[in-house]
Amino acid sequence: MNRRYINLIIILILLAIAIWIDLPGNAGIKIGDFKRDLKTVLGLDLQGGMQVLLEVDDEKLPAGSTITAEQLEDAKQILENRSNGLGVSEVVFQVAGSRRILGEFPGLTNTEEVIAVLKETGQLEFVDMGSTPVQEGSLIKTSLGQTGQVEQPTPEAATTQTEATSNDTQPTPAPTEDKIWTTVMTGTDLKTVSVTTNNLGKPVVAFELTAQGQKIFADFTTKNVGKYLGIVLDKKVISVPVINSAITEGSGVIEGNFTVDQANALAIQLRYGSLPVPLKVVESRVIGPTLGQDSLNKSMIAGLIGFAIVTLFMIIYYRLPGVVAILAILNYALLTLAIFKLIPVTLTLAGIAGFLLSTGGALDANILIFERLKEELRNGRTLQQSVDLGWKRAWPSIRDSNIATIITSVILYWFGSTFGATIVKGFAVTLALGVAVSLLSAIFVTRTLLNIVIDFINPANHRQWFGA
Repeated sequence: MNRRYINLIIILILLAIAIWIDLPGNAGIKIGDFKRDLKTVLGLDLQGGMQVLLEVDDEKLPAGSTITAEQLEDAKQILENRSNGLGVSEVVFQVAGSRRILGEFPGLTNTEEVIAVLKETGQLEFVDMGSTPVQEGSLIKTSLGQTGQVEQPTPEAATTQTEATSNDTQPTPAPTEDKIWTTVMTGTDLKTVSVTTNNLGKPVVAFELTAQGQKIFADFTTKNVGKYLGIVLDKKVISVPVINSAITEGSGVIEGNFTVDQANALAIQLRYGSLPVPLKVVESRVIGPTLGQDSLNKSMIAGLIGFAIVTLFMIIYYRLPGVVAILAILNYALLTLAIFKLIPVTLTLAGIAGFLLSTGGALDANILIFERLKEELRNGRTLQQSVDLGWKRAWPSIRDSNIATIITSVILYWFGSTFGATIVKGFAVTLALGVAVSLLSAIFVTRTLLNIVIDFINPANHRQWFGA
């Protein structure tokens, strides 16, 4: 009995957390450096937006060159980083086949703005910032001309740069207005870039230079030990490491407070300041927000009507166990939605369909348990024996059916990722997560609630409560 009530307390704690996460307008989670926005992420078909299909431009490919899977993945990552500058945090790019990349921009309908961002040059520069670095994320003017050649700064800019270099005070972010920062070299001088770890196990970005880059870097770092070197992409500062020592061997590392994901993103930006493969827009379409909102409203109404009908059936046919099943399903729905918001999962119409299908699976698990329970009661078992045997004999069917569904979801997810079928991919994700939570609901929630309620039932009246 003590174990049952301990389980009930755990269920109530999880339920309280799920309700807090699911509350509209939740400010999110912030624990130290960890931050998580808990808003519900809606896909294109629910909030409107834009979808763009990109394809390798054969006319701009060097003769005899081939496109690798790694190049497409790097291009996808670069496009994602660029597109986030539009203020769309839910932007999604995925490789579709061996030559295409599909991009989705929920909430955006400005076709020209999106395509302009996708076609940015992606010019990478290493900039001398002396002793007064610019904050990461700042836009600056550099001595790199429009032709891609490094130009000498104007006398006024050179004077400003000299003053900044000779400043011996504590480094503070320098103003960027009307200042031209000197470009030391460009991304074309990088030979290889990779992510590794330092002696403390922290991720760092390691690089190797070409012969020309080695000479330029050796001369510059020898003269500027202890100074700052800005790494700039499209005139935007992405990192400002300190030159700890002269780098004369043509290789070095960039250290910072990187996470593994941040280090990988920086490595990709360094490896390919511009896109590794030429791409062209072959198709774009806009989905209006009105259509998305209408679809969402109709989906909600259909879901509520369906749930009401199922609730009536379960209570009328299974009586007290039916009430337990509805409570378990409500708990399952709240937990699943909380997981969707934590990950987060982008909800689309297909994703909602996957969630509703997994809800049916969760309800089916309860029905299997209750039917077995009624069989045991008809065979003269006690209530407690019937509950234990009912769950034990229903478990193999519940386990096998859910494992089969999860395997199917994995296959569908692979299919959606490989061929750019975002509808299939969203359906697979929500279905798999829903099935996993439904297993927890059947094993833990339904069984615990049943064991608790039978403590308050008179065994002589079990037919009245269980319909057996």
